[in-house]
Amino acid sequence: MIEEQLAHDVLEEALTRGGDFADLYVERRKTVALNLEDGRLERSSTGFDLGASVRVFSGRNISFVSTDSIDEGSLREAARLAGEGSSDGGASVRRLEAVRGSSRHPVEEPPAQTPAADKAGLLAAADDAARAAGPEIVQASCNYSDVVSEVLVANSEGVLAADERTRVRMSVQVVGARGGITQTGFESVGAHRGMELFARNQAADIGEAAARKAITMLDSRPAPSGKMPVVLHRGFGGVLFHEACGHGLEADAIEKGASVFRDKLGHKVASGLVTLIDDGSVPNAWGSGAVDDEGVPTRRNVLIDAGELTGFLYDRLRARNAGAQPTGNGRRQSYRHTPIPRMTNTFITGGDAPVDEIFAATDRGFFAKTLAGGQVDPATGDFVFGVSEGYLIEKGRVTTPLRGATLIGNGLVALNNIDLVADDFEMHIGVCGKDGQGVPVGSGQPTLRILDLTIGGTEVG
Repeated sequence: MIEEQLAHDVLEEALTRGGDFADLYVERRKTVALNLEDGRLERSSTGFDLGASVRVFSGRNISFVSTDSIDEGSLREAARLAGEGSSDGGASVRRLEAVRGSSRHPVEEPPAQTPAADKAGLLAAADDAARAAGPEIVQASCNYSDVVSEVLVANSEGVLAADERTRVRMSVQVVGARGGITQTGFESVGAHRGMELFARNQAADIGEAAARKAITMLDSRPAPSGKMPVVLHRGFGGVLFHEACGHGLEADAIEKGASVFRDKLGHKVASGLVTLIDDGSVPNAWGSGAVDDEGVPTRRNVLIDAGELTGFLYDRLRARNAGAQPTGNGRRQSYRHTPIPRMTNTFITGGDAPVDEIFAATDRGFFAKTLAGGQVDPATGDFVFGVSEGYLIEKGRVTTPLRGATLIGNGLVALNNIDLVADDFEMHIGVCGKDGQGVPVGSGQPTLRILDLTIGGTEVG
């Protein structure tokens, strides 16, 4: 996008008045989005974004300036403004050398080669399948998006890194109604891939899966309340640990003292069955990339190892403040945003218990198959999560669908109460919001059981 010499010159400009570190981030992005509402194409848009930002560290002071142009004059002006607040330091810019990150994210069918009409056809197939699932389906909303972004990162320590990220996603949300009761169903797929995503995930299957959830929940009864064992379905339960535990392991929360994990490094924080990983290098995973948004190669970070807290997630700034090394977790929504510590693909690894045995060992409990949104206090780990698809477990069998359930608990307590972990690991996708920035993340886990968790419902359990 820009020449190496220009990147070097911009960094030198940023450090002219002092400062001990500077970096340059350049981004070009193309976004395609289509929306089909009740069989009618309501939106088809293509957007382009191009810009850059310059950041300067001067002691504990940070300056950040972004620009919507990447011509030499605009970049130099951004660098000059970013460097104005520097009074000490005076680092020089090392010779830039290319950083090689993971290249395990091949794209077989670039989305730009697929006509918009074919993308709309995928939505139509999903809509048709959702409606064919039953007369109960009264509304359907189908969405498709692809985002292709090219980024370049250079810094005064000699790092020069480039990455191209292609993400394709499709989601279907339906409303089912019967006898005055309405329920929703949602299904989505996405990956750091091209259109080959739909060879593995048929559009019609996505629509049908969303519809089946809504229809099933029309037969549900109000959830009971009380404490009981909770079985979390593979994949979907990962968002609970992402929210209730993952954010507390990001180094900015640790630095502020706003994390329940702040004084627990090297201590037992979970059941010995729990190993929690964050890995931005998983091939073709939704939250993956070759490097993070500070040019640090992504990697596998073990956060909890067999129950022991072993690490945190760092960007360059928090690593510098803590005397640690960055972990490949400095992420930003765009060039207009500063990088902060963020998860990538966060998951609990698989165990060795057969799934059937987990249910068989549960005489009476709750099966949380799909979670909805939730609220978490990272400082305490306390959480409340909605359940969009849940079932009663009776005498080792999944029986009645239940609606209106919430999971209420504490992240540390829940981690320690995991007593069975299956061998059916699965990942799911999402967009995580933090400090006004949204980034793509993966979360997952195998089917597992939390021995004791509070269910919020409308009936006495």
